[in-house]
Amino acid sequence: MTSFISRLYKQTRGFPTIGLLALAVSAAASAATTSLNQSWDFYRDDARTADTVDKVPAGGWSKVDLPHTARLEAKMPVNAWQGSAYYKKSFDAKVAPGEQAILRFEGAMNVADVWVNGKHLGTHLGGYLPFSYDVTPHLKAGGGNELVVRINNEDNAVTGPKPLKDLDYIQYGGIYRDVTLTVKPAVHISDEMLSNTEAGGGVFITYPQVDKKAAIVRVKAEVCNTADEARTAQLSQRLMFKNARVADGADKIELAAGECRHVTRDLKVERPQLWSPKSPNLYALQTTVSSKGARDVVTTRAGIRRIVLEKGKLLVNGEPTFLRGVNRHQEYPYVGYALSPQADYRDALLIKRAGFDYVRLSHYPHSPAFMAAADELGLMVLPGIPGWQYFNPDPAFSAQVLKTCSEMVRRDRNHPSVLAWECSLNETQMPDQLIEKLHNTVHREYPGDQAYSAGWVPQTYDVYLQARQHRLDDKKPLPNKALIVSEYGDWEYYAMNAGFNQTAWGDLKEADRSSRQLLTDGEKRLLQQAKNLAESHDDNFKTGAVADGYWVMFDYARGYAPDLESSGVMSIDRLPKFSAEFFRSQRSAAEKSAKWGGGPMVFIASHWTKESSPQVRVFSNTDEVELFLNGKSLGRVKSGPSKTHPNLAHPPLEFDAGQFQAGTLKAVAYLNGRKVAEHVVQTPAAPVKLDVAVDDLAVKSTAGDLVFIRAKLLDANGTVVPESGKSVTFAAADGYEIVGPGTVATEAGIASVLVRVKGGKGAINAEAGTLRGRL
Repeated sequence: MTSFISRLYKQTRGFPTIGLLALAVSAAASAATTSLNQSWDFYRDDARTADTVDKVPAGGWSKVDLPHTARLEAKMPVNAWQGSAYYKKSFDAKVAPGEQAILRFEGAMNVADVWVNGKHLGTHLGGYLPFSYDVTPHLKAGGGNELVVRINNEDNAVTGPKPLKDLDYIQYGGIYRDVTLTVKPAVHISDEMLSNTEAGGGVFITYPQVDKKAAIVRVKAEVCNTADEARTAQLSQRLMFKNARVADGADKIELAAGECRHVTRDLKVERPQLWSPKSPNLYALQTTVSSKGARDVVTTRAGIRRIVLEKGKLLVNGEPTFLRGVNRHQEYPYVGYALSPQADYRDALLIKRAGFDYVRLSHYPHSPAFMAAADELGLMVLPGIPGWQYFNPDPAFSAQVLKTCSEMVRRDRNHPSVLAWECSLNETQMPDQLIEKLHNTVHREYPGDQAYSAGWVPQTYDVYLQARQHRLDDKKPLPNKALIVSEYGDWEYYAMNAGFNQTAWGDLKEADRSSRQLLTDGEKRLLQQAKNLAESHDDNFKTGAVADGYWVMFDYARGYAPDLESSGVMSIDRLPKFSAEFFRSQRSAAEKSAKWGGGPMVFIASHWTKESSPQVRVFSNTDEVELFLNGKSLGRVKSGPSKTHPNLAHPPLEFDAGQFQAGTLKAVAYLNGRKVAEHVVQTPAAPVKLDVAVDDLAVKSTAGDLVFIRAKLLDANGTVVPESGKSVTFAAADGYEIVGPGTVATEAGIASVLVRVKGGKGAINAEAGTLRGRL
């Protein structure tokens, strides 16, 4: 897992990270990428008086690093920040004649104005996708350049979606993803966002032929000459698998001064190692262009695979596949969207471990780091454009929507993890003309038969996305195309109207029937959530869907309401609820990986206290389960479809303990008569100590990483005491900095604090009354 950080490609940017570049390029003149993430001056214009950077008051600046959120929010934000803020940074850059300097932003919310040395480079609309500028003519030869950015995340009629007061999630402000400066040699591979070429720019990999015997890897690269003279260049492609050369190709090209040209080369791969959710094999494509002793090297990760999406059918490399999935918002508590790449990877890892192979990226493009993690772990993803229950008839709005669709495909087209493209305004009455244009945009940006458009309306799109709450009252027949259950398990258990009008709350269901259950709500309600999920997931199989996506993986801040949206199978602090174990039990016991675990499992969904139900629920993906109470068998039950869950291979199992008896519950799971897994739950006693540990999932932290520190309430036997609401105070020293409050309450016996890694060895102390713990 740790290899991900060292091998993380910024593949969608058209160039690799600094570490990879150092490995791929010799000491000869070459492209150089510099991170601009460190040491910015920051000013948040809460007074709304600084309409220009010159009006920032003296002494108003503070020092920050990127990724950065404009204001830390409470875990349950009320009146989340909206406004303008300024970022300012000095930097040096050496640019020789003919070279090109490219300034690139991976994400800045939501409207960004950029100046270099007082020159306004432009205004970028939309907070989720990259934008680049050629800053070559604006740099000072002697260094001492100044970069100024003004961001604004207020409600915007052109970018949408609906205003924050009605929006059920937050668009956090700030420059929350990377900023880089790349100096390219005169002849180089273009930046795909700067190029702004339909189905072009940078490096674009497609696979016109794929089977187990052979594959064609088609590489389309745009080469530019920014010298003031004609140049001859050599463009070469080298495909590698696990450091072994697989295929090569080269082209000699002539470029006039100022000319850019696309060059396509096919590479034949014998017996390819195909990418799939079960076997996420990745190749590395090195694209090199050389001219007059200088060269530019771009390394792009590639996954060779073929997808067929039709009604009732998903084939991945010819294999029939059903994708069990989940929706995800990309936020963390306090910092919002400003995640570290390791935090994004940990989210992907938690999703894969929980039994999912598919993620709907709701409701906007997620970070390059998450996309790269999905490639590596074998998560198929559905990227979507921003949009939810909002349409503006102004032509500028539709133009922005279409532009966002193009840029999303352009950024993420090389990721093998992409299943389809949700260029659709979710739950929005879109004009037919816009629907047609969005569908066509997907296919123009990604020609061939390996791009699928997806939308929530039944017409035009290649894939129909239908939420279960909409299906329940829908009497119309399903269209003749692939169906994905876009959302399920939340709204239909939350409100009787279960439709579009989220503000019509006169008919809310009782809280204990809902899927919106916090980790602190206790066993009974957590079991109700798991029951809802099992019922609705079972029901999805009756539709002929090729995938479904539970709403939602992690609890998140609603923004317009003073609570968390709590239907997550994990808390906002990434602690599992019983539902996460249910989904884990739905993955075949035969599937396992050194990266994400898997294999046979069994889980007792009980803390076994006086408040626990004697009807004990157990989740397992094996043939049989036997449950013991204090050494006495409560029965051995076969797993498999049942009257209540006819479509689940591994429905929840129930055992009758008669009445509560303090002691030990032990579940033993069998495959083919052989014991393969067990889970033990003990009645907790009074807490006597705090166990403090870093929850990094074995993903190596570096400076700037965000990671949770956990303090568990343990009894004398080492059992977690599932007490909620107990106050725990953390104190950080040396290599850690606490983000958000240092005093937090336990949730089911665990207190979580978010820390930023500063580098070096860190220390954390925790105390809860007389209890002490130390990391």
